[in-house]
Amino acid sequence: MNTIVIVLINVVAVVAAVAVTGCIFYKVIKKYFDHQRKESMLQMRIDEHKEAVKTITPIRLQAYERMVLFLERMSPNSLVLRCFKPGMDIRALQAAMNKQIRDEWEHNLSQQVYLSSESWEKIRGAKDEMINLINASAANLPLEADPSTLAASIFTNIVKTKSPSDEALEYVKAEIKERFE
Repeated sequence: MNTIVIVLINVVAVVAAVAVTGCIFYKVIKKYFDHQRKESMLQMRIDEHKEAVKTITPIRLQAYERMVLFLERMSPNSLVLRCFKPGMDIRALQAAMNKQIRDEWEHNLSQQVYLSSESWEKIRGAKDEMINLINASAANLPLEADPSTLAASIFTNIVKTKSPSDEALEYVKAEIKERFE
């Protein structure tokens, strides 16, 4: 009976040793495969991000370009030349300039998705300031005044301060340099 107990103890010891070794082996292998899975998921995310950057960067740059064009077209020099038609009165020129700014703004509203919040706010502020400048300049003039008087009043007011579009344009250009160079 002594030998049976010794054999049983040895069998139990061997089974216990195999079970412990199996558990350790299982945990090591599981940890290895979990690590490999995480690593491959991370690599997939990196690859997806690289692909997204390749796709989105040109779109973002195009959005900045469109907003720079908007700011340039909204500058007083460009706006007056584009909107003035012979035979207009002051109110018609004022309305045409405001409409031009608003139409272009609405056309470019979707670009805010690709711009920083700061740039978008600068551009929105420039638009609002330009409309306010046009309206304030027109409000100080008699209705029968020549439309060129409105243009002169706008330019006079701009000389006192920087053009709203110029200030926003500087900010946007700086941001483009920072992000894309």
